[in-house]
Amino acid sequence: MTKTLHTEGHLALIEALISARKSQNLPQAALAERLRCHQSFVARIESGQRRIDVPELVIIARALDVPAEHFFEAVIKAVPPGERI
Repeated sequence: MTKTLHTEGHLALIEALISARKSQNLPQAALAERLRCHQSFVARIESGQRRIDVPELVIIARALDVPAEHFFEAVIKAVPPGERI
């Protein structure tokens, strides 16, 4: 069974999240403040140490003022056809 951590889809999600944050010149600490969590939470997500679920992704997308669909599109493009769980 393939784990979703460190897969092409997961790496694409991380890249899209980091890109969205950096495009706003937003440090991890500032995003964490918007999310009302610790900076280490954001760091663990961005370093690939922690997966996020769909509701968390929606909350992060809102904090970044980016449509959640943007992140889904990045993952959809990165997941190879026929990929197994």
